Amino acid sequence: MRQTCLRAALAATIFALALPAMAQGVAVVAAPDDGVRVERNDSRVRMIVPMEVIDQQAAREYEQVRQEAIAKKTLLGDDHPQVQRLREIGVRLLPQTVLWNPRAGRWPWEINVIRSKQVNAFCMPGGKMAVYTGLLDDLKLTDDEVAMVMGHEIAHALEEHARQRAAQAEISNLGANVVSQLTGFGNLGNMDIATRAKVLSLRFSRREETEADLIGMDIAARAGYDPRAAITLWRKMGTVLQAGDEFTSTHPSGRSRIAVLEAHMNEVLPLYAQAMSMPMDKLPMHQPNMANLGGAPVDAGDEDQRSPLKK
Repeated sequence: MRQTCLRAALAATIFALALPAMAQGVAVVAAPDDGVRVERNDSRVRMIVPMEVIDQQAAREYEQVRQEAIAKKTLLGDDHPQVQRLREIGVRLLPQTVLWNPRAGRWPWEINVIRSKQVNAFCMPGGKMAVYTGLLDDLKLTDDEVAMVMGHEIAHALEEHARQRAAQAEISNLGANVVSQLTGFGNLGNMDIATRAKVLSLRFSRREETEADLIGMDIAARAGYDPRAAITLWRKMGTVLQAGDEFTSTHPSGRSRIAVLEAHMNEVLPLYAQAMSMPMDKLPMHQPNMANLGGAPVDAGDEDQRSPLKK
């Protein structure tokens, strides 16, 4: 009953916030007037893959993951405390998503938790999210830090990063000249175009990771979660996890990443203060839960900011 009420409240709130943008015909990728300032990748290449196709492919992959977890009895039930915790955080986060992508107001959002030692989380295009217990347990995440993880993964979906990667994979398969001549970067409408590049296996670029960091931090701050937790989150990532872990292989952490977050902190702290209904100088001290953890390691970065990160 409690979960039903949460879902109903979430759906009603998101839809109400999405209506103005939908009615005005706002572009798929939007941006609020206040908050974080981020250089976004607005490449037209993504247009060769219909958004509906990538959403459908993502939904199929997500359902496969969910069914496998059910079969292995690793999908936590609706009444599990961690599931309720993450969905309650989602109730606060998701209404903010329409500020960045009005389509998000129509997505069938779903948040599940899978019992696994894997330190990972993802949000599919179309709003299907899963978090693995290894991420929550190994890093002893606070609610603020969980909100940063969820905001980051949600931002990937809002920014259509998977669509961009699928389109670039298709160009690699067909040849850029052929695609350009046939479509002029128009919509191919080919139902097979996204299935050749599995959504879960796509690797984002450092630039896309930065977009997700900053937009996720913005979303979380608007929802009343302390954006300073983004710093402690990535410090934890760098000091607790091993280099071969799944999350660090696709979400590299280090001082360069933290420096970007710190550079934008003054843009999101006012959003947090507004959400908390208090002046900036009255904000509570951040409680990082960083016992026995040192500083983040040096992050070498990538040669090409736009190329997919290598595992």
